[in-house]
Amino acid sequence: MAELPHSPDFSDVPQAAVEPKRRWSFQVVWLIPLVSALIGGYIAVKAIMDRGPTITIMFQDADGLEAGKTKLKYKDVEIGLVKAVSLTKDLKGVTATAELVKDFTSHLVQDTRFWVVRPRISGGSVSGLSTLLSGSYIGVDTGNSAKAERHFVGLDTPPVVPINTPGREFVLQGDQMATVDTGSPVFFRRLRVGQVTSYTLNEDGKGVTLKVFVN
Repeated sequence: MAELPHSPDFSDVPQAAVEPKRRWSFQVVWLIPLVSALIGGYIAVKAIMDRGPTITIMFQDADGLEAGKTKLKYKDVEIGLVKAVSLTKDLKGVTATAELVKDFTSHLVQDTRFWVVRPRISGGSVSGLSTLLSGSYIGVDTGNSAKAERHFVGLDTPPVVPINTPGREFVLQGDQMATVDTGSPVFFRRLRVGQVTSYTLNEDGKGVTLKVFVN
């Protein structure tokens, strides 16, 4: 009979050690989304913290106002941007919603004034010619009030005299306007010392009231 082959001897072969499966193992590739999330969160928080105040300004019409384009300027320095323009509920005007830089927050008080800067002819003088190329913008004049405000009514015409200009305002009564207009100069000994700031018709219709500012 043929002799059967011997079975191999595995006694000298080392036994494999079974390593238990780890519940959690750190992978370097996970750092990428983690770092991205941290950076994104930091940018979002910083944007919120750096965001300036939002205000509303009511005007008679939207002439010169355009959402996303019309800027707000103080002394020719850009301080904000109109974000939206909408009709008022009574349809008698428009409301411009604007976002300003954070540094201007403390200057948003009750007597802060806003108006649309565009080409105008008044009192024999021309203003706003620069807007023919750059476009209209909203001018700002800071007030002196101690009470903060976020909702304003825009001026129909630019203020003739800035709020903090040294001088005095006088009220004059007359029978008629003649050729006097807002911005018309006031002279003393042929020297210009002031200008007309506003005028109204008296309630009885028998005269007019003028306000003049003397430097």
